[in-house]
Amino acid sequence: MDRRELAGFLRSRRERITPADVGLPAGPRRRTPGLRREEVAQLAFISTEYYTRLEQARGPRPSREVLAGLARALRLSDAERDHLHHLAGAPPGPPAGPSREVRQSILDLLRRLPHAAAIVLSATYEVIAWNDLAAALLEDFSALPRHERNLVRRTFLAPQSRDRLLYDPSDAEAFARAAARHLRATAARYPDDPEVATLVDDLLAGSAEFARLWAAHDVRAEPTLRKTVHHPLIGPITVNCDVLDITDRDQQVVIYTAEPGSPAEEALRLLSVIGTQPMDVPG
Repeated sequence: MDRRELAGFLRSRRERITPADVGLPAGPRRRTPGLRREEVAQLAFISTEYYTRLEQARGPRPSREVLAGLARALRLSDAERDHLHHLAGAPPGPPAGPSREVRQSILDLLRRLPHAAAIVLSATYEVIAWNDLAAALLEDFSALPRHERNLVRRTFLAPQSRDRLLYDPSDAEAFARAAARHLRATAARYPDDPEVATLVDDLLAGSAEFARLWAAHDVRAEPTLRKTVHHPLIGPITVNCDVLDITDRDQQVVIYTAEPGSPAEEALRLLSVIGTQPMDVPG
């Protein structure tokens, strides 16, 4: 355990977080940059005295439970969490749950694909990043709460009366099979993650189709190479679908492209102009 380095790291992470970041009032007399020590301790569910001793390089080696609380309270990235564990003399184990942190180079890649719609999926099929064309083609994900950005949840639990069905029935069935298989493998990799467990429980309770697919215990998902998306303004758009695995984050980049010279290519060009602006759809 490197007490001095640990103390400096904790202090530097604490000072970069504002009270607003964690839902706390700033108050008129705040002099400390970032959070106060007692606020971090409260968020990490440890005593203020214990946390203060850690920042003063006087504390005992923290347990893994304490380190998990500190990582959560200080909003550490995966790399920072691992660094915290190494400084505390407790090498990190596998992450408790799927990562939602998208690498900056991947975000840059999405922006550099102006003629392709692209999204990033977490291990639970939550859409965690997207470019403008993907928002225009599929959904304005920025307008949805996080709970509704999960494609597995939407596939099996969305109301049947939805005014926007994204895929052809055959495409929807193939995606449902692939999603159930993918989620079963994800649940095996993250057996202690409460969000994964809650998602599976909700799907089993709310969808007979998901329960049937889950009971098959299949984990190998066949790739989907083409999809037909039904856009409310333009109609059906058939696109190629390619998936790039980001192994170190357990994420996927899904890229939708059109055949050169095809009607779909013209449709994507039109969507890049229309964007997500509301427009009246002819009746």
